[in-house]
Amino acid sequence: MRIMLKRGLDIVGASLGLMLLSPIILVLVVLIRRRMGAPVLFRQTRPGKDGVPFQMLKFRTMLDAMGSDGSVLSDADRLTPFGRKLRSSSLDELPELWNVLKGDMSLVGPRPLLMEYLPLYSPTQARRHDVRPGVTGWAQINGRNAISWEEKFALDVWYVENRTIWLDLRVIWLTIRKVLARDGINAQGDATMPRFTGSE
Repeated sequence: MRIMLKRGLDIVGASLGLMLLSPIILVLVVLIRRRMGAPVLFRQTRPGKDGVPFQMLKFRTMLDAMGSDGSVLSDADRLTPFGRKLRSSSLDELPELWNVLKGDMSLVGPRPLLMEYLPLYSPTQARRHDVRPGVTGWAQINGRNAISWEEKFALDVWYVENRTIWLDLRVIWLTIRKVLARDGINAQGDATMPRFTGSE
């Protein structure tokens, strides 16, 4: 029953979100196309429930810039001022509502990270993949990118062990407040979050 209620919340929430935010989404498509060119969407393979890969969608925030040696520049060098605004407002996450409708993601759950992190998790940390990844999550309202990986994973596992519909509604509400405050977007000294290299 809980699984059915959660999936129902996901479908209703994602559908309403896409409908209500469609004017903003259309404006962003035009602005991104003009300022950064094609493609407008950033697609990347991420691990879903049980580690099964899926294609996550986001609005593009970085240029495909390379250094003189042909290597890809750092996130900080490729992140445009407009892209930084998209991230600070979390507007770059809006296409993930389509992932929710498809069933790849949930509105609330541990954030989907990189495929290359899968073998680096401890058995406890790997429990974050017992549920669908989320557009937002318990870790996002408790520090987002401003906390350490260990703290973030502990919060993810806490959510997996204590998830309820009421907790999901609380997370959604607090996420809206966090986004409006633009709190915890970046880790100190990084454009985004430093790479996870395994638990110590």
